Parts: sequence; structure tokens; C-alpha cells
Amino acid sequence: MSTPKEPLPALVVMSLFSARWEDFWPALQCRLEAFLGPLEMVGKPVPFDVTTYYQEEFGAPLERRLLGFAQVVPQDRLRKIKLWAHGLEQEHVRSGKRLFNLDPGLLTQERFVLATGKNFTHRIYLGHGVFADLTLIFQAGRWRCLPWTFRDYADPALQEQLTILRHGYRVKMGICCE
Repeated sequence: MSTPKEPLPALVVMSLFSARWEDFWPALQCRLEAFLGPLEMVGKPVPFDVTTYYQEEFGAPLERRLLGFAQVVPQDRLRKIKLWAHGLEQEHVRSGKRLFNLDPGLLTQERFVLATGKNFTHRIYLGHGVFADLTLIFQAGRWRCLPWTFRDYADPALQEQLTILRHGYRVKMGICCE
């Protein structure tokens, strides 16, 4: 028999992609840190070239950066973070186009979960139009992709950044290293 209990808190990881990083970053960083606390890591840019779907809105070349925050949060806060991030994107619409895309996620020692507004067979509804997407799992010392994992999250450079964030999370939580 299982007894419900609160899981360990998770590390907030925000995926940011845009073609014009320098146009908004200092002001955006201030807003992100005011809501989520200090940034612990601003990841190296990774080309976002797995699809051209976003180029009309954002321009090209697109780059994705992972942002890792110092504080951990209760895992049930993901929906609130996604709704806040969506509002922030909408504040930065120019001529009907967003300047950037923010995809918040939660990282634990076992998994990386992204928040999305799009339903799909494997996604779990969190309320208020937000779904949780189990994007990657960590097993046997490495990230494992799932059949639905976004192709850019299968990229070794992006997974390396997640591994660095995961190590820091484990240290914060006092979880022994592998």
C-alpha cells in the first residue's frame, strides 16, 4: 500500500529560445530572477534547427539556452510557472510576434518534465490549459529519450547541460553522487 507524501522539490530549468537574445536579455533576466530567484546557470547557446516552424515568428538563426535557477520549488508549482512564463512572452510581443519563447521545466534526479499548453497522448493535464510532458528520464548514468522526446532535447550538448544542472541539484538536496 502506498501512502501519499510530498516528493522532494525540483530545480526549475527554463528553456529560452530566440533569434535576438541581445535585444532583451538583461531586462528578461531581471524579471526571471524576480519571480524564480537567482540564476545559477545560463547555458551555452545550442542551435535550434530541428524545425523551421518558429522561424516566421522569431526569425533565424534560432538558439536555445537552458537557464537553471538556484532555488528548488515544490513540484506542483510547474503550472503556475508556465502560466507566468506565458504572460511574460505575451508582454514582449512586437507586431504580433514574440521576441522569445520560454518553456519551463522541472528537473529531479530521475526526470526532466516540461510544461506545455499542447495536449498529446502521453501528457498529463495540470489544469488551466497546462500539461506536463515527461521529456527525459535519467537511468544508468545518462539521460534516456522517450518515443515522444523533442529532437532538440535528444541533442548531447543540451543533455550535457542538463547533467550539470542535475549534479548541482543532487548536491543541494544532499543526495549522494553516483
